[in-house]
Order: sequence, then structure tokens, then C-alpha cells
Amino acid sequence: MTVSTRSFRSARPVDGPFVATLADIPELNEIFTEAFTERYRKDGMTGVRVPPLNPAIWRYAIEDAGDGALCWRDGQGRLVAFNLAHHSGTEGWMGPLCVRPDQQGVGLGKVVVQAGMRWLRLQQARVIGLETMPRTMDNIGFYSTLGFVPSHLTITVTLDAAAGPKAPRLLSQLSESDKVAAMAACLALTTRVMPGYDFTRELELTDRLGLGDTVLLGPPHDPSGFALCHSAPLVEGRSRDELRVLKLVLARRAELPALLGALADLARRSGTRRLAIRLQGDYPDAYRTLVALGARVRWTDLRMSVFGWSEVPPTEGMVLSNWEI
Repeated sequence: MTVSTRSFRSARPVDGPFVATLADIPELNEIFTEAFTERYRKDGMTGVRVPPLNPAIWRYAIEDAGDGALCWRDGQGRLVAFNLAHHSGTEGWMGPLCVRPDQQGVGLGKVVVQAGMRWLRLQQARVIGLETMPRTMDNIGFYSTLGFVPSHLTITVTLDAAAGPKAPRLLSQLSESDKVAAMAACLALTTRVMPGYDFTRELELTDRLGLGDTVLLGPPHDPSGFALCHSAPLVEGRSRDELRVLKLVLARRAELPALLGALADLARRSGTRRLAIRLQGDYPDAYRTLVALGARVRWTDLRMSVFGWSEVPPTEGMVLSNWEI
């Protein structure tokens, strides 16, 4: 598909979408930094400069998205926009996505988002969502015109790294054959709690790229819960400072403290200072548990989904799925 846009300066044809590759990481990082720094400036935060992301995290995001790593180029072949669309079984979400500042305001953003939505529908996604900053009215209004509706906030909270009563059980410690069996058991658990969801690709990628680990609660062949987390720095050139939970599944919400304890222990063992969890607002009981354990609120995001493609929390158990990388 080719789209043509016109800025206030000149006509600028834009071609795409193409599938982004690992060779595009420097350009992706440049646009990411420029676009989000400009977004903060428009929100009145003029002193904020968004740093480039760790190339290892970009690799994870691109390989996770696969053919959903969409990008657009100008007439000189330079990257002008991108949208990394991901699906974990029937769960679909987009991020990061942005348009180069000099190409904003001419309709390209609409094309970029709609292309991601179309790709996710082709993957048979039953959930199509994204997250944006809750204070950014322009973004919320823009996504709303494309059919998105607001849901709960996602609250990022942190707990200090701490030693647990016993070492956590980790996917990385298993033999290759046992890893395959454990990932199959994690899928079986996820299917029982949230039918259609499948985090196997994310577990395999994290293990293969050495970005973090998966904590298993209970025996590897029949876990009652698991949590996928990354200890690799999110920002390029930074040291490890936190263990970030990307996916978490529990058969029973009452087991959340035990899994949090294992994660806090892994944070200590991996040389990070704290554990970071992006908690969806669908779980007020879990939020109360975290606060009671001493969690501190660090950040908020607004979860938005296409109307008719919204997520529904499980009646039993718990599933946390980070819609950011």
C-alpha cells in the first residue's frame, strides 16, 4: 500500500507498510526518541529528553512482532513511521508506534494505526489494544476517532529486591527438553485461565536472547503460576536497575504473594534493585496486595481497546500482559 501525505512545506510521498528488520533498529531508535521527546514537549515537559532504547529490546520487539513490525519510508527510503503490532494467541496490541515529528499532522498516524488494526484482525485477534499516557488528551482523542475506547489505568509499581525463603524455580535452569515441556505446561495453564492467550513465543524469545527469565510457581510440568520478566536494561547504555514483569499468569489470585516473593528474590539474584510490575486496573485486589507489601507507584498508562475487541479479565485466576516492551 502507498499513501501520499502533504505537509505545510511540500508534498511528501510515503510508501509502506514494509516489515521492519534488525537492520532498521538505529532508525527506529532515532524516530522513537524524536517523537516521544516532542510528545513530552507538547505536554509542557520541555526538559524531558527520551533516551534511545536498548538494541537488545528492539530485537525482542521486532522478533516478537514478526510480520507485524510495520514501517513506512519517504521518497529517499528513510524511515518516517512505524507500528509494532503483536499478538499472543488471540490477544493483540500495538506498541511502540510513532510518526516522525515532521510528518505528523498530515494523516499518516491514522494510516499507521489502521494498518496495525488490520494486521491484528488477520491474525484472528479477539483483543486489539494499546496504551497511551493518560494526561495526553490529543492522543486519547486521536485514538478515540479510530474506534478505541478507554479502559482502566495500568499502574506501574515497584517492590524492593529481597531474598526469599528459597531460590526461585527458573525456566533457564531446565534442560532443553524440560524447557519445552515447561512452556507447554505454561500454555496449558494460560488456556485454563484465559482461553486463546498464548505467551509461548515471548517465553522462548526471552530465554533465547538472554534478556531475563521465567519464574515458575510449582513443578515445571504442572505450574500453578508463572511470570516472564526482563532484567536487560530498557534504555541504551544504562545499567540494570529493575526486573520488569512482562507476563504473569496465576491459577489462583491468592498465590500472588508467593509469586511476588520469588520475583523479588530473582531481582536480587539478577543484580537489580527492584521489581517492576505493570498492574492492570482490572485487579483491585491485587493492587491492595501490592500496596500492603510496600509497593510504590511509579507511573500510570491508560489502556485503550478497539470497541468490540476489548479484553475481559478471567473470573478466576489472573493474567497480566504488558502492552509495552
